[in-house]
Amino acid sequence: MTTKNVNDIKLAVIGLGYVGLPLAAEFATSREVAGFDIDESRIAELKGGNDRTCELDPAELEAATGLRFTNDADDLKDCNCYIITVPTPVDAAKKPDMAALLSASKLVGSLLKAGDIVIYESTVYPGATEDDCAPVLAQQSGLSYAADANDADEVFHLGYSPERINPGDKQHRVTDIVKVTSGSSPDIADLIDTLYARIITAGTYKAESIRVAEAAKVIENTQRDVNIALINELAVIFDKLDIDTEAVLKAAGTKWNFLPFRPGLVGGHCIGVDPYYLTHKALQVGYNPEIILAGRRLNDGMSQYVADRLVQTMLKKNINVIDARVLIMGLTFKENCPDTRNSKVIDLIQHLADYKCVVDVHDPWVALADAPENLGGTFIEHPIKGTYDAIVIAVGHKQFAELGANAIRSFGKEKHVLFDMKYLFNTDDSDERL
Repeated sequence: MTTKNVNDIKLAVIGLGYVGLPLAAEFATSREVAGFDIDESRIAELKGGNDRTCELDPAELEAATGLRFTNDADDLKDCNCYIITVPTPVDAAKKPDMAALLSASKLVGSLLKAGDIVIYESTVYPGATEDDCAPVLAQQSGLSYAADANDADEVFHLGYSPERINPGDKQHRVTDIVKVTSGSSPDIADLIDTLYARIITAGTYKAESIRVAEAAKVIENTQRDVNIALINELAVIFDKLDIDTEAVLKAAGTKWNFLPFRPGLVGGHCIGVDPYYLTHKALQVGYNPEIILAGRRLNDGMSQYVADRLVQTMLKKNINVIDARVLIMGLTFKENCPDTRNSKVIDLIQHLADYKCVVDVHDPWVALADAPENLGGTFIEHPIKGTYDAIVIAVGHKQFAELGANAIRSFGKEKHVLFDMKYLFNTDDSDERL
């Protein structure tokens, strides 16, 4: 029998990364929450009040008085509502990798009781929750999934509420962003919406169906990806026309409806990944998504373009490229966060290594022990002055902006190139910009 009262929900959050932890902590300010992760070291550090993702500080963790951390599935048996927030990346062939999602579904399925609710927040293609995840839950639990049943015996229920966390953004937190919700039946949808409405001060939006909510999520980042691809292509064109891209964008931005996108590397586990989930489903139903895939190809190629352009500028300054010392400032996929997953800066480093450059990488947000393997360069804690033939500001960390252009140039040799990819400084302060 499904609970009708949101106060009777006993909640578990599966996956305590940059999505799951802030969500679990917010719920835990007013109710008991079991926070589960398979990573024992992650559980240990959270119990010690430390969040490696930097989404929550120790005080925020302490304020989540109802949150108990565990990597033992037996601790979840008393729960009747499970929110799954595990990563959904793509594989080397750019196809959806749902291994973590299906593994989490197996775990939750082994715990399900009749009437329990499973809510997914991971980004998926439309239909994945009901077509791919529900069968796993059913097989593991011995229960049935009935989208139109609320009180039937031996039935579990589903919901989908896509995450909208923006890593490193302290202005737009989980409670400050409108939450899309959905459920497998009208009553379940109402219950899930009410559950989230208890913590989301920005309000909730109840979608018509789970598939609508899934589709809404996957197009959010697809739209951004295509828009950035357009600006990246414009940057390439303006470079060939010897026109400053930022100057053009500032001028165009005086029109009220011009969208303020900027060129750059598009990585991470959202914008650089989500479009492939939609195109995968489109191809399954017989449609070739030309614009989306073209945007992906263009954005994926920007690291090579940046490497080529840096080398060209070095040659114009009579700087020998082979064995040139290059400093890459920033390794994470975006500014002011420690996440390096799917960072296209790594591709840039490897392209420069292909040119036989000797690359050092500095990022104050990444611990030495957390630097990716096979980086293609050497991760260093502190750059040495007067060392580099070229310096690339690849990520717009606040520490780099505070350092200033002159201090960054001091890392270079008397003759060097400063490539400001992120427009941290004025045009005259750098030798190259996108």
